[in-house]
Amino acid sequence: MIRLHKPRIALFWQFFAKYFVLFLIPVIVAMTFTYFFVVRLIENDAKQRNDMMMSNNAEHTDAAFTALQTSMIHLLSDSNLKSFLPVVEGSPDSHQRNEWIHSLMDQLNKLENGDFISNAYLYFTKQDLVIDSETHNDKAYYFKYNYPIGEAEKAALFPHLTGKKTMFFTRPYTIGPNPLLPATAETAQTVLSTIMSYPFNSSDPEVYLVVDVSRDIMRDRISKKEDWVTGTAIMDSEAGVVVQSGAMEIGSAKAEKEKAVSSIPSRFNESWRYVSLVDLQTLLMPARMIRMLSLVFLGFFLVLGSAVSYYLSRKLYAPILEIKTGLATYREPDGTARREGNDFDVIKRFSKLIMSENDQLSRLVSGMVPMVQEHVITKLLLGEYRDAAALDACAREVDFVYDPTAVRTVLCIEFQYYSRVTEGQTETSKSFLLAELKESILKSFPGTTLWLCHTKPDILACVVHHEPASSLDPKAAAETVKLQLQPFASYYKATIGIGSTVRTIEQLPHSYEHAIAMLRYKGLHPEAELCGEERAKENRAPWDSFLSVQEVNRIFNLCKSRDHDTLLQSVFDLLDAGKDARAYEVKYLCSDVLNTWIRAAEDDRNDFSIAFYSRLFDMLNRCVTGDEIRQCFRDIHALMFRTTEPYDRGRQFAEILQYIHDHYAEELSIERFAQQMNMSVGHFSRTFKEEVGEKYVEYIAKVRMGKAKQYLLETDLKIDEIAEKVGYWGRNSFIPIFRKYEGITPAKYRTIYQR
Repeated sequence: MIRLHKPRIALFWQFFAKYFVLFLIPVIVAMTFTYFFVVRLIENDAKQRNDMMMSNNAEHTDAAFTALQTSMIHLLSDSNLKSFLPVVEGSPDSHQRNEWIHSLMDQLNKLENGDFISNAYLYFTKQDLVIDSETHNDKAYYFKYNYPIGEAEKAALFPHLTGKKTMFFTRPYTIGPNPLLPATAETAQTVLSTIMSYPFNSSDPEVYLVVDVSRDIMRDRISKKEDWVTGTAIMDSEAGVVVQSGAMEIGSAKAEKEKAVSSIPSRFNESWRYVSLVDLQTLLMPARMIRMLSLVFLGFFLVLGSAVSYYLSRKLYAPILEIKTGLATYREPDGTARREGNDFDVIKRFSKLIMSENDQLSRLVSGMVPMVQEHVITKLLLGEYRDAAALDACAREVDFVYDPTAVRTVLCIEFQYYSRVTEGQTETSKSFLLAELKESILKSFPGTTLWLCHTKPDILACVVHHEPASSLDPKAAAETVKLQLQPFASYYKATIGIGSTVRTIEQLPHSYEHAIAMLRYKGLHPEAELCGEERAKENRAPWDSFLSVQEVNRIFNLCKSRDHDTLLQSVFDLLDAGKDARAYEVKYLCSDVLNTWIRAAEDDRNDFSIAFYSRLFDMLNRCVTGDEIRQCFRDIHALMFRTTEPYDRGRQFAEILQYIHDHYAEELSIERFAQQMNMSVGHFSRTFKEEVGEKYVEYIAKVRMGKAKQYLLETDLKIDEIAEKVGYWGRNSFIPIFRKYEGITPAKYRTIYQR
């Protein structure tokens, strides 16, 4: 008899517990996962194959019915039928009438050549006449001998031959053999009929086209040869079976336990669905084998683990006891005793290292979460989430918390940078300005949930949540945002579009689209504007966005008389008259004026190209305010009606360069110098580069950078003060440009070179 000491038993259970935790549990989990994964894989694969085959069958069947519908429409729209209807009650001996009847019979014969069409006939409602591909008879004779159906079938069919019908499908019914033919000539067949009336939109049609579809052929079309497919069928909206292949026991307790139902809607008939019944027992047979093998392997690993644990407990008992005894008297440098000799300390040290790395990674991910959440809000506003489930799944992935039924309003802030800012600002500096604006807007709504995101490069969307206890309405929120835009009025013209207030998160795209639509009603004033329903509905004097014939003739007369100054003044008069008009209305009128100028100027000179005209329209479209439009027309006027350039151009540019060196801290607008030299902005820019050798913007930047370096090395001024002294609005616009030309920041430049 084997005698086990208590410490050895304890060691055995320790080894076995570790074996169980470190090996058996992962094995059990892996087996369980494998089992369910295989089951799911088999089910999904079977479902995909089943759906693919069903979709293929449904597609072919629907295509066949669509083709049948087209053929029926063509037949009913044919001129022969239209010509026959007026003479349908004519004499049977009429040669023309008989020709039309035979023509209709030929068309019916062509229709019957379809894959699953067994018969087709024309049923005339107001005459005792039925025509099929082989004969034409009165109704009583036709349905007794040519198309023999029982009284129950007649009671089910004839009520459908009234009223407007368009591809109406009857219930399946049986057509018996012709009583006049031998018994072996033909057998009874089950069909379902589709009915179409003519005239198509009439509630009292004159004729019905009835086409019989063979139920046996349709059964062959939808049948599947897979052993795990019990049966297939086409079912209507009332759960009635139209066509069935195989055994179908949908709805029984046995079917719900052992079968799986797959259903695909028909694209041709909305009341039809293609249904298949899958035998789960046959389908999951490989999974049952995997489960049995898993249990066998689990038992094997239990026995193996017990044997290994017993062997190790006997083998390692003495060394472990010796190690514990030796560590009992061991002292750490700090005086503490080390009682246990295992790998715990090593694992602990590594755990601390992993926790430290995980903490760094968490901080990195936390910094990216707001950007990802802003991307989710952008997609939400643009309507890219089709339903609430897709949004909820995405929100859980990025830890985006939202109330689906909160009351919200979308405000769209449109930024239109002035031309002088566009030339002097980089994309980086613009990003700093927008980041500063976002921070300012968020601080202005304490205690209110606010979402901000960029839906377009020039659109900042602001989603305001109306808390139940708050009295903040959309207009008040827009006014608050407008106050935060005032410090940035020197950079761009801002317009706030006020969207509709919605009560569910799925309606936010509608509020966003409404806010975007409101931006259309902005004006040409330089200050920030609010555009909402009140602005859209306000009563204004009518504004004609196009020149009258008299104005056009006046412009042509001024051009012919070379009274160019009056020509320019007339544009200013139009702008003064439309100072309260919408921006788009004024732009339309200005485009019409420019187009008239071009046509008038072409009478005197033809040295302008299409590219030149396109550039003029681009200059006009970039204008944001009424003052910019005025300056734009001055530039265009100088380009189109300018006189010869002054002779001493070099002296003029020398004076401009001297002015730049003397007034580098001021706003040096290129429009000012261009107007001074009677040039357009583009023409002045190209001439400046030819004369000076550098672009206008780069020359000014280098002059300012030279003065900035002098201030950095010779004074103790702060970076913000130096930025203002050299002509920049603040450090956010000064630092990126300094880094662009010097390669380092101003602070680092001062640290390196100042002594």
